[in-house]
Amino acid sequence: MSKTSDNNNQTGNLFDFAAQPAEAETAAKNFADDMLTTTPAETEGDEIQVADTQPDAENYDADQIQILEGLEGVRRRPGMYIGSTSSKGLHHLVYEIVDNSIDETLAGFCDTITVQIHPDNTVTIIDNGRGIPVDIHPKTGKPAVEATLTMLHAGGKFGAGGYKVSGGLHGVGLSVVNALSEWLKVEIRRGGNIYTQSYARGKVTTELEIIGQTDTTGTAVTFKPDGQIFETLEFSTEVLANRLRELSFLNSNVTIILEDEREGGQRSVWHHEGGIADFVAYLNKTKEAIHPVLYFQGEQEQVQVEIALQYNDGYSENIASYTNNIRTVEGGTHEMGFKTALTRVVNDYAKKFNFLKDKDAKLSGEDVREGLAAVISVKVREPQFEGQTKTKLGNSEVKGITDRILSDALSTYLEENPAKAKLIIDKTVRAARAREAARKARELTRKQNVLEKTSLPGKLADCSVKDPAFSELFLVEGDSAGGSAKQGRDRRTQAVLPLRGKILNVEKARLDRILSSEEIKNMITAMGTGISSDFDITKARYHKVIIMTDADVDGAHIMTLLLTFFFRYMPQLIEQGYVYVAQPPLFGVKSKRSKEHVYIYDETLLEKFFADKKRENYSIQRYKGLGEMNEDELWETTMNPENRTLIQVTIEDAIYADETFSMLMGDQVGPRREFIESNAQYVDDLDI
Repeated sequence: MSKTSDNNNQTGNLFDFAAQPAEAETAAKNFADDMLTTTPAETEGDEIQVADTQPDAENYDADQIQILEGLEGVRRRPGMYIGSTSSKGLHHLVYEIVDNSIDETLAGFCDTITVQIHPDNTVTIIDNGRGIPVDIHPKTGKPAVEATLTMLHAGGKFGAGGYKVSGGLHGVGLSVVNALSEWLKVEIRRGGNIYTQSYARGKVTTELEIIGQTDTTGTAVTFKPDGQIFETLEFSTEVLANRLRELSFLNSNVTIILEDEREGGQRSVWHHEGGIADFVAYLNKTKEAIHPVLYFQGEQEQVQVEIALQYNDGYSENIASYTNNIRTVEGGTHEMGFKTALTRVVNDYAKKFNFLKDKDAKLSGEDVREGLAAVISVKVREPQFEGQTKTKLGNSEVKGITDRILSDALSTYLEENPAKAKLIIDKTVRAARAREAARKARELTRKQNVLEKTSLPGKLADCSVKDPAFSELFLVEGDSAGGSAKQGRDRRTQAVLPLRGKILNVEKARLDRILSSEEIKNMITAMGTGISSDFDITKARYHKVIIMTDADVDGAHIMTLLLTFFFRYMPQLIEQGYVYVAQPPLFGVKSKRSKEHVYIYDETLLEKFFADKKRENYSIQRYKGLGEMNEDELWETTMNPENRTLIQVTIEDAIYADETFSMLMGDQVGPRREFIESNAQYVDDLDI
């Protein structure tokens, strides 16, 4: 949590709009643990660590150095290997094993992978690859599978001929899963035999033994995450499905199956012969595409490059890049090469065929990528990643290779398909004109601020503290609630900006129109960061931006509009954990016989409150909106850091986020109707 005084802060996925606030700190913590994102360290985990004792300058000697045996270092510092011990880290265990199976697919030996979630939240991953080797390793004197499961940096991915291309590079994946599991069992089909071995918290509990014969090959790993390590032990089908679906797009020759054996669980099967071309079509499924998906591939210097792209009639870009099936969320050299080539080729074509005149400025990269959905997938023998989390590719040679392959292929395509080329170029030219209009709008706003001798909107009631780490901005629905919030707030640390009605739907508008919206201009000015390409997180005036709307349909719509704006034009605010949603209570309950007065946040908690009480002894007030609360009530229930419940907004999956915002706020009615029909069963309380 960014502030420890907020006992009831929650951390929620960007799309958990229906998440119910907790009445007590324990419930809030459980919800927070499910979605909390922790930044992992960049090291791979040293096995020698200083003991956790009070520092002693005079007696710092060899006795104060701990040498952790085997996998003890993983259990002591799990975040260094899987990012966190929350839900994200829990699911990372499955990804580590699935990635090993995918490496077998890349090597040409596996075409089916099955992930099973059992009723007790144990998981089994099965593949039909070659099976982990079981012969005795010459250096360790142990079966190779035992070395792989009990030793860090033991595996077939260090240039010994096991794999030419691999996503798991450090040889820590399977051993880390073993270390962080209460128990793990591996079953291997290889050489006509079925082998099995069991482990507990990283240590061997049974010897490798043959339990039968088979004419198939493959590996099955079953594990139970350790409750001593993880804050939550329940796997999310949706989270796993997003990653498995993604892998099926990236590997057209594999079938991936997810079987949820828990109550109400389903079975999903993914196989995409179209590969990343199907992936781009999936990314654009909630948008109107303006041409068919373009697919290009090539290989140079043992680097394989696949690129698929398609423009839609929207205004946001959605580029997903991968190296050896690993999502490089921070991009890297392959993404740089793609962007450089795309901008140059489009500009060259536009100039050559007079879409741009000699006096016209070049199209910027931002212009060329407006409304673009693209997937870049490269296979590199010796990729250089930033740390075990592999968020950015660093191989310098990949930039030039990606650039050359795309430049040649896209130039040829545009020359041979002038009608489709015109659609693409027309869109980029319109984007350039809108960008110039937006620039002029920004300049006009700056000049107006100078003339008015103020840089802050008049409706903003600012806080007195100037340190953004201790400053909060409440975006409040309506002037009435805004007035109560201004009266009830802590003026030292809390600023209030009332919003009049529903802001512009930025999903359907270009930047120039967005900047003409008074409400949006007020938010941008108040926050101080700028937006889009001008955004600068270091200029943020508040490190908590709290959306505070009514607990009804209109309030949910306003919240969605605001989140869409942040996601599209200020995503760094969300990534840094600065965006929150306030949770005002739905009910005020007063005793008719005493001074007891409690606030209750949903129907379920109301029923629990009256489980052993008589309703006739209480008066119940249902709050239709924030404006019904006076300043004292609003402070006590929704703004006071000691009592309030906040949901921190996070982005667990950027691809799913883009898809959801496009579906909720875009022009395509069909996907939105499907979403409503699928999720209507989860609505507990609809206030119309």
